[in-house]
Amino acid sequence: MRDQPDLASWHAWQESPWGRLRYALAETNLLRHLPPGPLRVLDIGGGDGGDALRLAAHGHRVTIADPNATMLSVAEKRAAAAGFTETVRCLPVAAGEIEDGDFDVVLCHNVIQYFDDIAAGVRTVLGPLRHGGMFSMIAVNRDSVPLITAVRRLDPATALTELDATRQRSEVFGAEFALLTAAELRGMLTDADAEVLAHYGIRSICDLQSDTVDKADPAYYADLLRLESAVTDRAPYRDIARLFQLVGTVP
Repeated sequence: MRDQPDLASWHAWQESPWGRLRYALAETNLLRHLPPGPLRVLDIGGGDGGDALRLAAHGHRVTIADPNATMLSVAEKRAAAAGFTETVRCLPVAAGEIEDGDFDVVLCHNVIQYFDDIAAGVRTVLGPLRHGGMFSMIAVNRDSVPLITAVRRLDPATALTELDATRQRSEVFGAEFALLTAAELRGMLTDADAEVLAHYGIRSICDLQSDTVDKADPAYYADLLRLESAVTDRAPYRDIARLFQLVGTVP
């Protein structure tokens, strides 16, 4: 699983244009599929509540499960500041330690690739869902790696070596993770008797742009968010996005 992140670096990433895009797009994509609430939501590896608080703002009751006590402490403070102390609960446990099996929605955002056995991890993540419940999984898209290196970093030699790469290292979390494709994770979900309803791409454009672009400029960011939102479910753009998001159900 992920290691303890440097909190300053992590929060800087969350507040960056690419971090904000990640959360905004994931929220919008998921809300397309959720029935009227309030729903019981479990956020596995939810850390400091980046996704959870957004869903709590829509009236859902969210449980954040994460073994990282430091991150959970931040989540609790954020929930209190937002007035969500009654609707956001924090559990200092790993995915396999969750006993409750009656959640309406399970999130596993940017976590599944850190499992040693990803296929087994998929089953673990789906375990707490009730029958008919929804899931949302996000992971780094392997197909984006050489493209980003060649186009944004202007390094075709390294990009060539990344065509068949299966692992990458997170500088923020200080840990290696598996590089997956949406098709691979979809296959594991199908094997676990889950049904994928939608495949989205997150940051199809942003990560290909030069770092000289002022993505933090409010007007530019607004235009970029509109563009990213327009292509999040369109092939081929979703297929080259930095992250992919699969939303589905367990019959």
